[in-house]
Amino acid sequence: MKHARWLVLASVIGPGFIAGNAGNDAGGIATYSIVGAREGYGLLWALVLITFALAVIQEMSARMGVVTGKGFGDLVREQFGVKVTLAVMALFVFANLTVTIAEFAGIAASMELFGVSRYISVPISACVVWIVVVKGNFKQVERFMIVISMIYLTYVFSGFMANPPWKEVAKQVVLPHIRMDKEYILLFITMVGTTITPYMQFYLQSAVVDKGVRIEEYGYAKFDVYAGSFMTVFIAFFIVLATGTILHPAGVVVDSAEQAALALEPLAGDFASHLFAVGLLNASFLAALILPLATAYGLSEAFGWESGINKTFKEAPQFLGFYSAFIVIGAGMILVPTMPLIKIMFLSQTINGILLPIVLIIMLRLVNDKELMGEYVNSKRMNIITWVTVAILIVLTVMLVLTSFIL
Repeated sequence: MKHARWLVLASVIGPGFIAGNAGNDAGGIATYSIVGAREGYGLLWALVLITFALAVIQEMSARMGVVTGKGFGDLVREQFGVKVTLAVMALFVFANLTVTIAEFAGIAASMELFGVSRYISVPISACVVWIVVVKGNFKQVERFMIVISMIYLTYVFSGFMANPPWKEVAKQVVLPHIRMDKEYILLFITMVGTTITPYMQFYLQSAVVDKGVRIEEYGYAKFDVYAGSFMTVFIAFFIVLATGTILHPAGVVVDSAEQAALALEPLAGDFASHLFAVGLLNASFLAALILPLATAYGLSEAFGWESGINKTFKEAPQFLGFYSAFIVIGAGMILVPTMPLIKIMFLSQTINGILLPIVLIIMLRLVNDKELMGEYVNSKRMNIITWVTVAILIVLTVMLVLTSFIL
C-alpha cells in the first residue's frame, strides 16, 4: 500500500515544486544577495512568513486547476468576461516579457563570470529552452525542469562553506531585531514581492491541468505545492546566509547577484564564487523556460486556443507560437548593446506589483465560487487565513510600487 502511495506521489509531484523554484529567478537571487550583504541575518525571520504566504497562495492555484480542469486564463475569461481578461492579460504579457528579458540578462551575466560572451551564451541557451519544450513531451519537460531545480542546491553548499555562526543565525530567526527604518522595511517588501509573483500562479494551475492531475490525487498535489514552497524559501535562506556571513561583516554592498558572486571570490575563494555563479545561471535558465511557458498557457486559455506541451505546432499554433516569440524577443533584447537592463528590471517589478493584487483578488473570488469549486471552496477558517495573507501582500506590493516611484 505504501509502495502504491509513493508511486502516485512520484507521478503527481512536479508543478508545485517547479513553480516554487521558478520564483527564485535572477531578480530573486539578486534581492536575497542584497539583503544578506546589507542586513546580514537581520531579515531571515521574514522567510518563515514568506514560506507560509507562498504555500497558501500556491495551494489555491493548484486546487482550482485540479477541481475545474481549467487554467487561470480560462477561468478569468469565463467568469469575468472579455474586458477584464484583456486588461489582466495585457499586464501579464508585458510583465512577463520584461522579466523574461531579465532572465536572459541573468544567463549572460553568469556566463560572463566564466569568461563566455553573451553573444555565445544567450543564443545557445535560447535554442536549448526552445527545443526542450517544442520537441519534448510534458513528462520529459517536467523531468528536465525538476532536475535543473535540484541545481539550486549549489546555494546550500555556498551557505555551509561560508561557515556561519549557527547559534546567532537561529537567534535572528526566532528573536529578530526588527528595525523600522526605511531601508530595512523596503528590503522586506522587496523580498516578499520577488518571491510571490503572478506568473508562478498561472504556470502552476496550467501545469496541473496539462498534467491531468485528478481530484482523488489532490492530497499529493498539495504535498507537491508545500514541498515547492519550502524548497523556494530554503534556497533563499542559504543565499542570505552566504552573503550575510561573508559580505556583510566585510562591509561589501552589492546591487546584483553577479556582483555578489564576484565579491565572494576574494573573501571565500574561487569555489564558493563559482558555485554562486552556477546557481545564478541555473535560476535564470529555469525562469527563462517557465516565463514564456506561463505566458503561452495564459494567453491560449484566455482566448480559447489549444494549449499543451504535448501538442504540435499544427495542433496548437498560438501556444507554441507565443512561446517561441517570447524566447526570441527576450534573448534578442540582451544582444542589443544599448539595452537599458536596469530600467527593464525596474519596470518588470513595478508591473508585477500592480498585477499581483489583481490576480490574488480574482483567485479568491474564483476559489470561493460554489458553482465552480463545489465542496472544494475555501472553508471559513481558510478564508480568514487567505484574506489576511492576501491583504498583507496587497499592502506590501502597493508600498513597493509607490516606493519605486518615490525613490
